Amino acid sequence: MDWNQLLSIKRLGKPTSGKITHDSRTQFQRDYDRLIFSSPFRRLQNKTQVFPLPGSVFVHNRLTHSLEVASVGRSLGNIISMKLEEGGEDHPLLGEIGAVVAAACLAHDMGNPPFGHSGEDAIKAYFETGKGRSLKTEMSDAQWKDLVYFDGNANTLRVLSHQFKGRRAGGFALTYTMLASIVKYPYESLIAPKPKFGFFQSEKKIFTEIAEDLGLKRIDNNGIQYARHPLVYLVEAADDICYQIMDVEDAHKLKILSYNETRELYFNFYHKTNDAGVISSIEKTMQEVTDPNEQIAYLRAGVINKLIFDCVQVFLNNYNTIMNGSFTGSLINKIPETSDQAMHKIKEVSIQRIYSDQSVIDIELAGYKVISTITDHFVNAVTTESIYNKKLMKLFPEQFLTDSDDCYSKVQSVVDFVSGMTDVYALDLYRKITGINIPGI
Repeated sequence: MDWNQLLSIKRLGKPTSGKITHDSRTQFQRDYDRLIFSSPFRRLQNKTQVFPLPGSVFVHNRLTHSLEVASVGRSLGNIISMKLEEGGEDHPLLGEIGAVVAAACLAHDMGNPPFGHSGEDAIKAYFETGKGRSLKTEMSDAQWKDLVYFDGNANTLRVLSHQFKGRRAGGFALTYTMLASIVKYPYESLIAPKPKFGFFQSEKKIFTEIAEDLGLKRIDNNGIQYARHPLVYLVEAADDICYQIMDVEDAHKLKILSYNETRELYFNFYHKTNDAGVISSIEKTMQEVTDPNEQIAYLRAGVINKLIFDCVQVFLNNYNTIMNGSFTGSLINKIPETSDQAMHKIKEVSIQRIYSDQSVIDIELAGYKVISTITDHFVNAVTTESIYNKKLMKLFPEQFLTDSDDCYSKVQSVVDFVSGMTDVYALDLYRKITGINIPGI
């Protein structure tokens, strides 16, 4: 793979000469702007990240998380482009890598349903073990696996590229390079080595077109599978850095973790001997900044900065294998030993203390019930005619309607609707269709 193909301003669903112009905004910056002003992106402000949506203490939601990931991604991309240019790589768009990665990071969670991973689990379980399993005989094996393996990553590509009713061809009409940079798992569900995949059957043709145009390495297989676009590794690293490091700070604000526990988790990233000068500088600043929350925020910022350069070095050390499509794993899993051990400690604490906290479990249980119930009602409505279902479909947004008669397309229209909801909208709709809330009463 080479940058002459990998960096392309060609847009999905929109003819282009491919000529690089020098406007006030580059094509990749236009991608970023289209996303940040879009309705699906704004809805992320009302979607759970880990903890319940803010009460008296403001913690991360999908929107703030995405903005932070985009910030880290831009830094990763800018550093990499500078290093590549210093190393002799020559391409007029090389300096735009930071803009591409920032846009991809901004979009990476746009396909996630309400209530975090619990929403994903509810959709999968509805088809795998719930009432939806009766529809299996009406779909191909590949279509069925799209549903029982439902994944927010694959759904993001659909949200960005699908021509919903009344919308233009190509969805957001984003550049091929930016779209390829969000596909962490460039293979279809039918051949997924684990229940993660990058595109639904409905978007297989679109992804294949993008992959071939960008020169992504095709991996021999019975199904559609490609090597990752190199910039995927930077998008993934930005997400890995942010969600794990920021969850610790949120846990401190919510008093799930004490000040001393949080402080130690962040200091673990520095080697007592090799990083003695850095530690000394940090401790000096900590004497000036006496507010505990500000101290934690300062430590968190330093750790993120350190991990950015750790991941940059991993990318550069493995540059050839990344470019020939043989690199495996993620950048964060190959960082230096001190940082790696510190990350493993955070994962351990997160599983034992943060993700098992009562507030997190409560929202997951409630979200699971809400999403399962809504999905069931509307799947029945699009597949079975009845007086109730006709009334229920009046609540179904026109943009998600499909003219197709096949079961897969009808069910997918429901998943589009459900996954696009905010937490509050989903809860309100759940109360309406179950009769818990009756308007005017």
